[in-house]
Amino acid sequence: MKKALIASTALLLTAGVAAADVTISGYGRTGIIYYDQDVPGLNNAQVISRLRMNLDASTSTDSGIDFGARFRLQWDQGSSTRGDKASTNAGKLWISSQGLTVEVGNVDTAFDSNGLIYETELGAFDRSVGFSDVSGAFFAYKSDAYSDVDRVGVRALYTVDNLTVQGSFVDPDQSGLNETEFTEEEFGVSIDYKWDDRLELSAAAAFNGAGIDGNDIFFLGARYAVQENARVGLNYVDAGDEEDGFDGATVAIYGDYTLADGRTNLEGYVAYNDADRDIATWKETNTSFGIGVNYDLGGARLGASIQRDYAKNTTADMGVRFNF
Repeated sequence: MKKALIASTALLLTAGVAAADVTISGYGRTGIIYYDQDVPGLNNAQVISRLRMNLDASTSTDSGIDFGARFRLQWDQGSSTRGDKASTNAGKLWISSQGLTVEVGNVDTAFDSNGLIYETELGAFDRSVGFSDVSGAFFAYKSDAYSDVDRVGVRALYTVDNLTVQGSFVDPDQSGLNETEFTEEEFGVSIDYKWDDRLELSAAAAFNGAGIDGNDIFFLGARYAVQENARVGLNYVDAGDEEDGFDGATVAIYGDYTLADGRTNLEGYVAYNDADRDIATWKETNTSFGIGVNYDLGGARLGASIQRDYAKNTTADMGVRFNF
């Protein structure tokens, strides 16, 4: 009887483990980033590293509904919150069924999750000083702990065939105890469509981005595969009136080309930002550009880029990134 009880208990425990799924995924990257700036005592070239680990747990019900959760562990070289003081971030929970996913907590926001908004980024460090750095202030999934008193977010994501539609809501202070000025509720929407595996179209908007009243941001993007190994794209973002301290509007033409070896990918962009140089003190020119290269090692890649920003400073990087 005792042996039968032990066997049945072991069977139940095994069934419970089989029904659930717990995974660890993420990436590591390390290399050198150089920035040409004249700041006394500051080294222009520094070793920059990151280790990211996503802890995901999910389970499915008998009726076919999936439930899940995520925590993230992240270490960034030189970060005050993700360096020596690195800890788990704010978590999120999700439920998914028949193409619809709803997240609660530290959610991936609709604007930040748009399919093309970061496609101008170059190299192993995925940087774009000409577009991503002037795309405005908006909420995103946080890799470290909240600095807000009681932030909460909700995102709905629906996918059918080649169409993805999402909306998000972030309240940076649902408790009402935060007395800072950036406590407006942010609303975001995004839509992505891919046609015939060649044409990609994207649009997104964030209202009261990053909790700032009146900080409304709009994005439009398109990318076309002119060949199986070559793509060109056009992105536009209106990050708000530069007179109010925002980044203005930016348009970028970009593209990438994979060589015949199937491993080497060349990429580049040219961007134009319309912020008035007399108001935006960080600007010396309206044009920024960059080129990059990545070499696929199979599960890892070597990458490098060189870019010029709107202060006419040159930045370059070289490093390696691997996924797990």
